[in-house]
Amino acid sequence: MDSRLGNYLISDDAHRLDAGAIHAYLSRSYWAENIPLALVRRSIDESWCVGAYVVDVGTQVGLVRIISDCATYAYLCDVYVLEEHRGQGLASAMLEFTQRLPRFQGVRSWNLKTQDAHGLYEKVGFKRVSNPGDYMTIRIPDAYRGDQSPAGP
Repeated sequence: MDSRLGNYLISDDAHRLDAGAIHAYLSRSYWAENIPLALVRRSIDESWCVGAYVVDVGTQVGLVRIISDCATYAYLCDVYVLEEHRGQGLASAMLEFTQRLPRFQGVRSWNLKTQDAHGLYEKVGFKRVSNPGDYMTIRIPDAYRGDQSPAGP
């Protein structure tokens, strides 16, 4: 499926994804700093991805990666738009496109984690967790630096 926003193409065509461009961004992000390219490639292969591309040149400038069973649950991660392409509604358009994909119709629970983009996600229907005490996690903060032990309490 494809959609247009001005000079941008939004697509879930996996053949368009540029693992090198995705890695270049993620490896400097706060949530995946130093992530190895091989791990980015594996995460792309095992997820459903929506990319944003400059129409004239095909350069990838954004991503939404979805981990889901495509029936009951979807987790959004690795959502980004390159800095020089922000402020044009591209992130919101990618998120709306993602929620309209036929494979995710009927999913009852969409989740994500963000430190700084709450306003963006609220625009497309996300709400802050009303009962965070229900959620549990195992976090390995230095997973990409070699420390594989789970974080303490």
